[in-house]
Amino acid sequence: MLHLSDPMTVSIFNDVIGPVMRGPSSSHCAAALRIGRLARDLVGGDLQHVLIQFDESGSLPATHTSQGSDMGLFGGLLGWEAHDERLPNSRQHLIDNGIAFEFEYGNYGDAHPNTYRLTVCGEQESHTLIAISTGGGMIEVTSIDDFDVSMDGGFDETLVRLADPASNESIQTLDCELLAKELLADHVHVRTSDQNVMLQIQSSQRLEFATLQRSLPWESPEPIVRLAPVLPIRSRPNAEIPFQDCNTLTSQANVDSKPLWKWAVEYEMQRGGLTEREVLDRMIEIVQIARTSIESGLNGTEYADRVLGYQSGGFRDKLQSGQLLDAGALNQIVLYTTAMMEVKSSMGVIIAAPTAGACAALPATCLAMGESLSLSDEEIAKAFLAAGLIGVFIATAWSFAAEVGGCQAEGGSAAAMSAAALVTMAGGTTTQATGAASMALQNMLGLICDPVANRVEVPCLGKNVIAASNAISCANMCLAGFDPVIPLDETIDAARRVSERMPREHRCTALGGLATTPTSLQIEKRLQQCGSGCGCSAPQPVALNTKATVST
Repeated sequence: MLHLSDPMTVSIFNDVIGPVMRGPSSSHCAAALRIGRLARDLVGGDLQHVLIQFDESGSLPATHTSQGSDMGLFGGLLGWEAHDERLPNSRQHLIDNGIAFEFEYGNYGDAHPNTYRLTVCGEQESHTLIAISTGGGMIEVTSIDDFDVSMDGGFDETLVRLADPASNESIQTLDCELLAKELLADHVHVRTSDQNVMLQIQSSQRLEFATLQRSLPWESPEPIVRLAPVLPIRSRPNAEIPFQDCNTLTSQANVDSKPLWKWAVEYEMQRGGLTEREVLDRMIEIVQIARTSIESGLNGTEYADRVLGYQSGGFRDKLQSGQLLDAGALNQIVLYTTAMMEVKSSMGVIIAAPTAGACAALPATCLAMGESLSLSDEEIAKAFLAAGLIGVFIATAWSFAAEVGGCQAEGGSAAAMSAAALVTMAGGTTTQATGAASMALQNMLGLICDPVANRVEVPCLGKNVIAASNAISCANMCLAGFDPVIPLDETIDAARRVSERMPREHRCTALGGLATTPTSLQIEKRLQQCGSGCGCSAPQPVALNTKATVST
């Protein structure tokens, strides 16, 4: 058993299959929203002005407008959820609430391409926050008010600045474990910046102010700051989880005594403190949301700021009339993939699985194959769970972010997860499922991310279809006894090493590949004039090292 010493340990529901959201990109929309909510809490919800800074060498200066970072961030600053129906108009709502904002690009030396630097101001106080979007809606806050911190939104966070700590010798002998016990908290960290000291207190429940006053041996010269959790599954310290990589799982002598979905349930029960029934019920709900999204797409979608229109209806009509080539279940998978991507592009509700840009392959394959096999929602949910565990292995060792790894990180992960899900639906073993996942990811190595017109539609639709087609092929191959040769962990590491050599232009910056073709640039110019929706309702990018201020 592994001791869960890291509170940011991956959860299937937090980090892999989820969040339930709106927007074209989870690493832009959902992650930015979570960052915005934490920033809002820094000033107790009394937000009047925010400065948003992006490093000029990162991905955000080129993508924050068109890929939904602004939409998500503004929604978070308003305290909304990632699936709020008002999100496409969040900029106007921010202005209507009297909150001024400005963007600034500069050379800040940020190592991660998805770094947000926020300065939030209320009537009585102001704070700074630095956070990164790590892919699939996952985040990490790395700095608050120049104090180095580490938080992912899974805890209730309480921040206490200490008065004149240099003259208080007790800070040198502070027993953080004892103080955490007295506060009924999970962790107490001492954070320092120059001569200043701050306590970061992480707890599963909100700490009462009276408890803090009674237990802390110092006075705080500033208001105590509380940050509410933004993740559905709370961080759970001191839990023991059975594995975090595929090799630890598959090296067990009894690995094939249980299907992969049961190992996934065991993992999430330990990670989240849930019962088996709770894990299954949560995933059944996700299956039902995915089905509703696909049905919505098939009924037709409209949205001004999009490259592709409603195409799934035409595919369905041709399929039903027998005018398409006979591809068996794959045709239904292509239909469902297209419908889901159309919902995403029209700001409908989707599930990041593992990301919004790659949201369609897994639900399309599982729901289409589930119908073909006459499976219940619970059986389909078990396949989703098997997929989720593959995602845990990928997210723990690498990333889902296209800004980090290109589309091999998004589409490749979706293909691997879908392949394992399909093997599970067919009654295959854990070894076969993980082998299919490895084979599917191998087939996607080197895939770049080059969104046409800086929108997450083309070639994203085709890459979701490729991921699904790849998944069903690899699932059948492994069920038939084909050898994937390279184990999954080694394949994930190979993908990581490939990403480190991938140029910035091919990692979701819209600066290379299809994104820079004349047709793509022409479409982007046209969409900038559409006047509503994600991207178009946000301020246009400003020149580097300058400011663009929007206020009411």
